[in-house]
Amino acid sequence: MEMKIVKKSFAMGKHTITLETGRIARQAHGAVLASMDDTQVLVTVVASKKTQPGQDFFPLSVDYVEKTYAAGKIPGGFLKREARATEKETLTCRLIDRPIRPLFPAGFVNEVQVIITVISANSEVDPDIISMLGVSAALSISGVPFNGPIGGARVGYTEGEYTLNPTYSDLKKSDLDMVVAGTNEAVLMVESEASELSEEIMLGAVMYAHEQYQAVIANIAAFAAEVGTEQWDWQAPETNEALLDDIQSQFGTQINDAYQIKEKMDRYAKVDEIKTAAIEALAGNNEAENSADEVSKYFKKIEKSTVRERILSNEPRIDGRDNETVRELAIETSVLANTHGSALFTRGETQAMVV
Repeated sequence: MEMKIVKKSFAMGKHTITLETGRIARQAHGAVLASMDDTQVLVTVVASKKTQPGQDFFPLSVDYVEKTYAAGKIPGGFLKREARATEKETLTCRLIDRPIRPLFPAGFVNEVQVIITVISANSEVDPDIISMLGVSAALSISGVPFNGPIGGARVGYTEGEYTLNPTYSDLKKSDLDMVVAGTNEAVLMVESEASELSEEIMLGAVMYAHEQYQAVIANIAAFAAEVGTEQWDWQAPETNEALLDDIQSQFGTQINDAYQIKEKMDRYAKVDEIKTAAIEALAGNNEAENSADEVSKYFKKIEKSTVRERILSNEPRIDGRDNETVRELAIETSVLANTHGSALFTRGETQAMVV
């Protein structure tokens, strides 16, 4: 079956963005070939229309892959296979995951896979921004429940002026390298490295990026409207309010008390004890209307709301610290005999052995 090819181009600062669908990867729920100048990425979105029984989390995976052929090169050196993800690839995955994950509706736990492949690379254009925009477009045309689209932009700061999507060469002269992503209404993600800049300049950079990607969001929305994919007929699962109230009334105080135990393992043991009692009380016999899995799911909701309410009420954190106190730190050096250097770093109950 021949599919309609939809292509849309628009300007973003000094760069030209092009989005195309219908020509490549037609069997994916959403597939977009996205270009920023000569940097091109293929973004595919595939999702399951069925939920795994008992699943209580959202299995979203975002994979970003850079191919050496994109730069006209062949892998060399000791490892000639492109297998393990590089640090840059891992960081770009996270950069894209963070702004899109909150935009899937609560209760949606179908598996979603997003893969971004860099297939052509301009030596001056970082693929991360066009990858983010391509993902936004691919999700918007996939039919998957998604409260997007999002926009994203990189901001530089050179000689007192903000620059939009600076090139690699521009960044060498810039005092700021900031990536901002979000919707029309809100900023969802900020990541940056910078010289010593004032808070006013940093906040100004966030607002500058938010203003600049408004037109991008509008263009992605227009692109999705032209594609016209039918949205999935998905309804959020109903909340068992009766069970939620039962857990809160019978065990809420105990849960709150347990989360004031400072020692982690003791706290875990107490919470498990309360959870076991809740399951026994509300799903422990054949006449019970609730399953153990359902009680466990709503018990976790009460745990989350308990911790959240304590934070909003400005109460001490779980381990007794106030909002301005860091965990106790301890550092030991030369802990191993025959290494050139070693250190044991301890922060609270977390430890790292560094060699």
